[in-house]
Amino acid sequence: MTPRTEAELAAIIREARAPLRIEGGGTRPIGGPTNGARLSTSAMRGIALYEPGALTLVVGAGTPLAEVEAALAAEGQRLAFEPMDHRGLLGTEGTPTIGGVVAANVSGPRRVQVGACRDFLLGVRFVDGAGRIVRSGGRVMKNVTGYDLAKLMAGSYGTLGVLTEVALKVLPAPQAAASLTLRGLDDTRAIAALARALGSPFEVTGAAHLPGKGETLLRIEGFAESVAYRAGRLRELLAGFGTVTVEDDPEAVAACWRDIRDVAAFHGRAGDVWRLSVKPTDAPGIVAGLGGVEALHDWGGGLIWLLAPEGRGQAIRAAVAARGGHATRVRGTGADAFHPRPAPVAALEAGLRRRFDPRGLFNPGLMDGTREGA
Repeated sequence: MTPRTEAELAAIIREARAPLRIEGGGTRPIGGPTNGARLSTSAMRGIALYEPGALTLVVGAGTPLAEVEAALAAEGQRLAFEPMDHRGLLGTEGTPTIGGVVAANVSGPRRVQVGACRDFLLGVRFVDGAGRIVRSGGRVMKNVTGYDLAKLMAGSYGTLGVLTEVALKVLPAPQAAASLTLRGLDDTRAIAALARALGSPFEVTGAAHLPGKGETLLRIEGFAESVAYRAGRLRELLAGFGTVTVEDDPEAVAACWRDIRDVAAFHGRAGDVWRLSVKPTDAPGIVAGLGGVEALHDWGGGLIWLLAPEGRGQAIRAAVAARGGHATRVRGTGADAFHPRPAPVAALEAGLRRRFDPRGLFNPGLMDGTREGA
């Protein structure tokens, strides 16, 4: 089913008597299996409103991400939260949509400076499990009372409602960018270098460590003169960690951080892929303690992408949980995809689902993952 209008979508949901599998472009099949009838938002597309001067965009949920980015680029603007493309990592095809980005709260390397996708949501329109059309927020950022529905929808993976339209804050694209690289650092030294740079006043917009390549990278963006000045100051600041090289070719910088964003190092390789959210200083110990895994560190060490042999889910979860973090299985089988919630959080989530999807139509089981043998 591929409804073309919000009213058509609402009618389908009102008449539904069995579970529905909600999809945008179908490029991010993360989570447990959902055996419902496919319901795609891909036909509800198009830019409804774009005001470059107000840094505001309102767009249909099924609009291809590439179309959104092209429209913004034509006005010298961008989605600052830098959403990744999962297709290479997951081996999927299709076309990523802006609604899928919001539903999964997809955020890239720039999150360390600007925040996540949900931080740029001004409002949403969606259809709930009773077939009601719901609007939350508007074209200006403001406080709300009760449920902040835009924030709830971001990262809900279509389990609370079917997005039809999103309103986003956008930002100007930078004039220039540069990558600074340190080589040969072990994980502990690399995370310390990233922390020093992130704690500086030099507005770092990317901080990653690639053990497989022996590289520790930082990105700065802005006006050309400012980028050159800050690159020089960061070289001085990090001199104790080794020689710092600077790359300022725009295409090379963009390609480097696109590969980090999309976890290109793990494309086409056997094994399970995990996404770990941890305290940066805990990252080296977690990776070393697991053994036999390959890691890519982003967000200054707060995000670990892990390539691991199949069947390591229990050990990975235990290692992360012991440090107060959480782990999501992005690719692979044999363990719950999403980290088990503490009882109070699980109860809150269940209550929200009963409120917005009382019949349990939307992606049932997706956020629970799947267990081996299930």
